[in-house]
Amino acid sequence: MSTIDLERIHSLAPVVNALPGESVPYYLASGEGERHEVDGQLITVVARTQDTSGLFEAAFILGPAGAGSAGCALDSVQRSFFVVDGCVQATVAGRTRILVQGDSFHVAPGEALEYRLLSHMTRLFMFSAPGGALADLLGGGERTERHLFTMDSPATAQLQLPQGIESGRSLHLPTAPGGYFLNAGGGDHRAWPDALNSYLARPSNTGGRYFAVNTLAAVQPYIIRHFHRLHTENFICLSGRVWLWVNGQELLLTAGDFLHAPAGTIHSFAIGAHNTQMLGLLTGGVFEKFFDATSEPTITPVYSEGLVDPSTVIAGIKANPDLDLQVVGPPPERTLAPGL
Repeated sequence: MSTIDLERIHSLAPVVNALPGESVPYYLASGEGERHEVDGQLITVVARTQDTSGLFEAAFILGPAGAGSAGCALDSVQRSFFVVDGCVQATVAGRTRILVQGDSFHVAPGEALEYRLLSHMTRLFMFSAPGGALADLLGGGERTERHLFTMDSPATAQLQLPQGIESGRSLHLPTAPGGYFLNAGGGDHRAWPDALNSYLARPSNTGGRYFAVNTLAAVQPYIIRHFHRLHTENFICLSGRVWLWVNGQELLLTAGDFLHAPAGTIHSFAIGAHNTQMLGLLTGGVFEKFFDATSEPTITPVYSEGLVDPSTVIAGIKANPDLDLQVVGPPPERTLAPGL
């Protein structure tokens, strides 16, 4: 890993509603980013390799029923797709499933992928590491300033579902690498006080490239201010409100908003609405130990108030000094719309 200029990163205010072209903190409100129309879908790019030091790419996919992508295998690229809204039919390495909001599908390097949207205004979030997936996804598309796809595409023709769709629900992470499906409410659940963290992908599932954690939480104040030396964090608000404190600047994330915090960014977060859902994508696998050390395993797919004693988090941090967690101060105070 290249040396990080920590003082420079500490001093940077996040770039707002623009892709920066370099690895610095930035914020994109829902719908902002680099937009392309591809085969009847609107692809909104929220992270390119030049924005992430080559670590990953990310984009939202929005489209009508009938739009989709033909099967394609990408060598050396791990991809994860999260269903934000609507319904999609996905075929991964020859296995076909129908997935809805909260479900996800994951494609290992070299595995073929095909998907088709089954309802209007279906929205997916794609995360891939390293680069290469965007070039495939955007091939043949055109840049657009619109924030919605057009309905005159051949891709909106009448659907014909192929045979071989798998039934049943997948709620558990696989123990070996390879593509897999995961329904909403699935994953490895870890309980925090008034919050539930669910692994949707562990480093063992992605070849160590990244892992994904879905957080379902009650209203709670900012955590301690800190930064990481060895990994990058990405925050996507799926529902509710998430406050982010980033190098001294306060930002509010609502559904669809995205924030990228490269290694060295001083940050904290707070939950501003009950039953908020936040998707965290963390590059590499170094921080997996943090979630395991500061929480308790549970089989419940939701949090409950008082589920875990708050001392569990602090005790886990103190017992594991090798975590990639550099504490720089107490929790920040809410300054923007404190009553919200």
